[in-house]
Amino acid sequence: MTTPGTLPDLSATAEGTAAAGLAPHRVAGPRRWWDWVLAADPGLGQLQSGWRSLVAMVTSLAVGYWMAEALNIPAMIGMMVAGMMGLMSAFAVAENTWDRLARAILWMPFPYSVVLWVCASLDGRRLAQMSLMVAALALTFLLARFGPFALITGMMLFNGLMVGMLAGIPASLVGKAFAVALVAAAAVLATRLLLCFPMPREDLLRTQRAFVVEARRVADAAVDALDPDADQQRAVRRMTRALRRLNITTVTIDGRLAQPEVAADPAAAELLHRHLFDAELALRGIGQAAADLTRLPVPGPLREALAVGLVLARDTPLGRAEGLRPAAAHIQERAEAILRDATASADDVEAAVLARRTGDLLNTLADALGAWLALGQRTCANPADVPFQPTVALENNRLPGSAGPARRVLAAGTETGWRRAVPYIRVPVHAAIAAAIVCPIADAIDPRRFYWGLVGVMITLFGTNTTHERLRKFAHRMVGTAVGAVLGIVLLHLIGRDHVYATLAVIVAGLSLGAWGIQRAYAFWVVGLVVALTQLYALTTPDSGMEHLMGERILDNGIGVLVATACAALIFPLSRRTVVREAERGWVDALAQVIQQVERRWDEPEAPVRLRGAARTVDAALLQVQGIVQPLVRMPLGVRGPSADHRVALLATATGHARSLAAAADIDVDLPPRLTDRARLVTQTLIASLKELDRFYATGEPEGAWRRVGPLVRELETELTPAAPGPRADRLRTALREIAALDEALAAYAEQVGLPVAAPGRTAPVTTTPMQRTTRALMAAWGEPQARTHAPARLTGTVRCDRHPEGCPAWITVISARGKRLAKAQVHHGDYTVETVPAGTHTLVVSGERHAPRAELVTIDPDAGTVRHDITRAP
Repeated sequence: MTTPGTLPDLSATAEGTAAAGLAPHRVAGPRRWWDWVLAADPGLGQLQSGWRSLVAMVTSLAVGYWMAEALNIPAMIGMMVAGMMGLMSAFAVAENTWDRLARAILWMPFPYSVVLWVCASLDGRRLAQMSLMVAALALTFLLARFGPFALITGMMLFNGLMVGMLAGIPASLVGKAFAVALVAAAAVLATRLLLCFPMPREDLLRTQRAFVVEARRVADAAVDALDPDADQQRAVRRMTRALRRLNITTVTIDGRLAQPEVAADPAAAELLHRHLFDAELALRGIGQAAADLTRLPVPGPLREALAVGLVLARDTPLGRAEGLRPAAAHIQERAEAILRDATASADDVEAAVLARRTGDLLNTLADALGAWLALGQRTCANPADVPFQPTVALENNRLPGSAGPARRVLAAGTETGWRRAVPYIRVPVHAAIAAAIVCPIADAIDPRRFYWGLVGVMITLFGTNTTHERLRKFAHRMVGTAVGAVLGIVLLHLIGRDHVYATLAVIVAGLSLGAWGIQRAYAFWVVGLVVALTQLYALTTPDSGMEHLMGERILDNGIGVLVATACAALIFPLSRRTVVREAERGWVDALAQVIQQVERRWDEPEAPVRLRGAARTVDAALLQVQGIVQPLVRMPLGVRGPSADHRVALLATATGHARSLAAAADIDVDLPPRLTDRARLVTQTLIASLKELDRFYATGEPEGAWRRVGPLVRELETELTPAAPGPRADRLRTALREIAALDEALAAYAEQVGLPVAAPGRTAPVTTTPMQRTTRALMAAWGEPQARTHAPARLTGTVRCDRHPEGCPAWITVISARGKRLAKAQVHHGDYTVETVPAGTHTLVVSGERHAPRAELVTIDPDAGTVRHDITRAP
C-alpha cells in the first residue's frame, strides 16, 4: 500500500532521541513478546494476585507440615491452621507498603487462635458453636464498615470457628495451633517481602506501558481500516475495542496515582495525568477519523500518506515521538492539495478534511508524548500549576463498582432517628438472619458440613449491593462449583490418593489460578477453589461418595446464596433501580463540575483549575454506571426493555464530548465584556439545567426543565466569526461546538429520564422555592408552541448501514419529553414511516438485533405535515 520514498526522514529527531533517556525504559522500551499480557492485565494486578497465592500457600503448607512434626500434632491440623494464614493473606491482604503489609499479616493469628480456643472450650456443644458462628458472621460484616484491618479481624474470627469445628481441635492443642499460626504468618510475611515485595511505582509504570501497547493497537487497527483490501468493518470493531481498553487503562492510571507511595511528586503526577489525557483524546480522534474514512472513496495518494503516518504512530519508539511530526506534515500537504483543487469531488474534499484533522491529531499526540518525556525537568514553579488530586479511587486495584452509589442511597434515606444506624447494621442483620435460617437446613442435609451453607451466605453479601449482582454471583457460584467438581474428580482419578506432593501441587495450583482469575470473573475463583477442595475431601471420602459430596456442596451453597439474597431483598431493601439512578446522578454531578471549571477557567485565567481531572471523574462515573446497568441475563429486546441501554448510550456520547471540551476549553479567553457575558450565560444555563436534573433525581418530580443552550452557542459563534483566526480562537470555537453537542445529548437524556425539555431562552433559570419553580415551569410550558394543539405530523426516513446494504431489521420508537412512548413502527427494507407524531422535540430510538440501540433527537415543527429523518447506523 506504500511506495518507496514516501517515509518521512526520522534522522533529524535529535531532541526526541535526547529525551528518550527521560522516559522509564519499562514504559518506552521496544516491543516485547509479553506486551499482550500487560494489555490484558494493566499493572499485572491479576498475575500478582495469583503469584501471591502461590507463594503464600506453598510457604504456609510447608511451614504447617514442618511445625506439626516439630510440635508432635497431627499433620492435617498443622496444615489447616497454617494454610488459612496463607490463604487469607493472599486473598484479603493486598497492601502496597511493607509496614501495613506486616501489620495485617502478623495480626491474623491472634483473633484466629482466640476463637479456636473458644470453639474448643464449648466441648462439642453444637448449638452453641453454631450460634457463635452466626454471630461471628454478622460481626464480620459489621467490622467491614471500619476499614481493611477490621475486616481481616472479622474474617479470621469466622474462619477460626469454621476450622475449629471442622478439625475438632481440642483445647490442649490450641496453644500449639497458635504457635503454628504465628510462625506460618511470619514465614508468609517474609516470603511475600522477598518474592512479592509491594512496588506501587513499578505497578504504575506497567500500567503506563499498557497504555502504550493499547495506543499501538489503535494505530494498527486504523491502518487496517484504511487498507482497501482488508476487512474494514472488522478493523473498525477491533479499533473500538482497543479504544475502550485504552480508556479503562488511563482511568486505572489515575486511580494508581492516588495510591500511597506512587505519586511522590504531586506536580509531576498532575502533569502525567494531563499528558495521558491529551494523548488518549488524540488517539480517540484518530480512530474516529479512520472509521469515518472507511465510508469514503479516499484518493490513492492521500490514503498512502495516511497509512504511512499511522504506521509511524504505531512503530515510532516513545522516546522519538517528534518523529510523528514529519508524517503529520506529509498528510496535511496531501490534504491541502486536494482542498486547493477546485475540481475535487465532495467525497474527496470530505476525505481531505478528515485527513487534515488526522495530521493535526498526530501533532497533538507528539506534543503530549514529548511533554510526558520531559516530566523529569519540570517543577511546579508556575502559580497556575496544581498538585495532583485523586479523581478515581480503585477498589482492590479494580475500578469501583456499585458500592459508592449504594452507600449514597443509604446515607440519603437514613439521616434521622434510629435509621441513622441502618448503613452500619443493614448487612450484619442480613447475614445474621440468613445464617440463622440456613444453619438448620444445612445441618439437616449434612451435620458435618453445615458450614457450606454459611459460606454461601458470606460470599453472597460480600462485594454485592443489588439483587441482580447477588443472582449473578449465584450463577457464577453454581457453574464454577460444577465445573470445579468435574475437574477435581478427574484430576483425583489421574494422580490417585497416595501421591502427597502431587495432591499438594494441585491444591496450590487451583488456589493460585483461581486468585489470578477472580478479577476477571468470580466463576474462575470458584473453579480453582473447588478443584483444590476436592483433593482435600478425597482424604476422608471414598471414590463412590465424591459425586454425592459435591452435589451436597452445590446444594448447601445454593441455599445459602438464595436465602441471603431473599433477606437482602426484604429487609432494609435497596432496589437496583435506585442504585442505578444514584449512579447516573453521580455522573450528572461530575459533569456539572466540568462545566463549572470551564466557566471558572474562562473567567479567572490564573485560577488553578483541573479540567482534565474533572473530565476523568466523568469517565469513572460512566464506567460505574455501565457496570451497574449490566443486566443479569441478556434477553431479547422486547423482553428486557431498552430504556437503560438508551440512557447509557447517551451518557457515553456526552462523556466523549466532555473529554473534548475539557481539552479545548483549557485556554485563556480574552473577549470583550459583551461576549464574555454571552459565554458566561451559556455555561450558567447549562449548569442550571444540570442542577434541575440533579433535583429531579433527588425528589423524583420535575420541578423545572432542561433549557437548551444550542441557540445561545450559535449566537456566540456568529459574534466570534469576524475575530482573527489563531490557535486560541480555534480552540474556543471547538469548545463551543462541544458544548452544543453536549447539550444535544443531554437534552435527549433528560427526556429519557422524564425531565421536560423547554424551549431555548436567553436567560438562565433562577432557582427559588419549589412552588415558584413549578409555577414558572407551567407558565413556560403554556407559552411554548409544542404545548398548543396542532395536527400530528408524519415521520418518514431511511435506516442504512454499510454492513447490511439490504437493510437492517429494526424498530423505530418515538418517545416524548415526558418519557411516554408516542408511536412505534417497523423498518421495512431500510424505510420506515411513523404516523401521527405530535409537534415538539422527541427522542427517536432505533433498535434491532444486529446493532446496539441508537437514540437521536428529532424535532417536529407545528403544521409540518411530513418530516423526513434519515439514520445511518454504525456497524
